[in-house]
Amino acid sequence: MNATRTERVEGDEPNTRMNALVGAVVAIVTAPLLPFAALVGGGVAGYLQQGDVNEGARVGAYAGGIAAIPAVLGVFIVGGFLVGAASLSQVFFAPVLALFALLVVPVYYLVAGGVGGAVGSYLHSEL
Repeated sequence: MNATRTERVEGDEPNTRMNALVGAVVAIVTAPLLPFAALVGGGVAGYLQQGDVNEGARVGAYAGGIAAIPAVLGVFIVGGFLVGAASLSQVFFAPVLALFALLVVPVYYLVAGGVGGAVGSYLHSEL
C-alpha cells in the first residue's frame, strides 16, 4: 500500500506528547532570539504531527502551554528585580506584574502556539 505525504501509514501514528515537547523546546530556545518564538515552536510541533489543521493547532497549543511555564517564571524573576528596584511603586506594580504574568503570557503562548501549529500542519500537507 502506497501512502502519500498527507496519508498516515497504519501503525505510524505521531506521538502528540513528544511533538508538543519538541515544539516547546524550540519555542524556549528561540525565545531570546525571535520575537514570535511561540509561533515557531507551535509550527514545528504542527509540522511534526502530520495531521490536519485542527490537529496541528491542538498540538501547537500544547507546545505553547508547555513553553509558557518558563516564560511565566522568567517574567516573575525579571519583574521581581524591577519591582524591587523601584521602591516607591511596589504597591502598584506588583499586582500588575502578577496579572500580566499569570494571564497575558500564558494566553499569548497558547494562542500563538495554536496558530503556529495550524500553519505548520498546513505546510506539511502542502509541501
